Amino acid sequence: MSTATHPSDTVAALGHVEAISLDALNEVAALQTRTDRKYILGPAELAALLSQLPHSIRVLEIGGQRSFGYESTYFDTPDHTSYRSAAHRRRQRWKVRIRSYETSPDAMLEIKTKDGRGHTVKTRTGCGHGERHTLDRAARGFVAETIGDADSSGRLIPSLTTAYRRTTFVDLADASRLTVDRDLVCTDWTGRRATIGNHAIIETKSSGSPSATDRWLWSRGLRPTKVSKYCTGLAALQPELPHNKWHRVLQRHWTVSGLAEK
Repeated sequence: MSTATHPSDTVAALGHVEAISLDALNEVAALQTRTDRKYILGPAELAALLSQLPHSIRVLEIGGQRSFGYESTYFDTPDHTSYRSAAHRRRQRWKVRIRSYETSPDAMLEIKTKDGRGHTVKTRTGCGHGERHTLDRAARGFVAETIGDADSSGRLIPSLTTAYRRTTFVDLADASRLTVDRDLVCTDWTGRRATIGNHAIIETKSSGSPSATDRWLWSRGLRPTKVSKYCTGLAALQPELPHNKWHRVLQRHWTVSGLAEK
């Protein structure tokens, strides 16, 4: 039985897994159009998953590192158009963020859209690291063209920042990805913070069919969870927003701190 008490302990013990470069990973599984499935696992569950990784698995390594800090600033309209489209399960919806990496001086403006069949499509373009909390005219034009909504694009403002550490795996056998995100902290623009403690968010990314990781998790009764770093984090910090879709995961996992005094 694993004695790991934190996801980072488990991930740090994966030195035996063969490495893959970012370019090679993208050649195998770019997956800009994909099906995503998310799970929330405690340290023991994560340790069990990672202990049985097949020989076809590789781990992303850059500069000798296998764990990377990510920060994403999410943008929404003042009336939370993006959030509400997810909360109300609209078939076609979008999410806008600028993501920065501790290993790169550049940031990426990313737009994730859902098509009518539930597939996630990610469109991205580069931007400067210093611009990660703002959208300039060119960025808003890129968003408007991608989502087909110039009005919403013109009204976007920063809504939430997420920070976490990620380890990325690719399975050469089925060209699927597996990401392990831990130490997640969501911060809104009043300084309030929401976290999920020592749990990790696991995400599988495949071209459609369930990956080997999905099937392994399902065989042990671990099913996909309705969780979104942006939407669930914002719902935890602003409980007046509609959040029935994430009620169970909010009750079980999220902790809020730094609330402003009434």
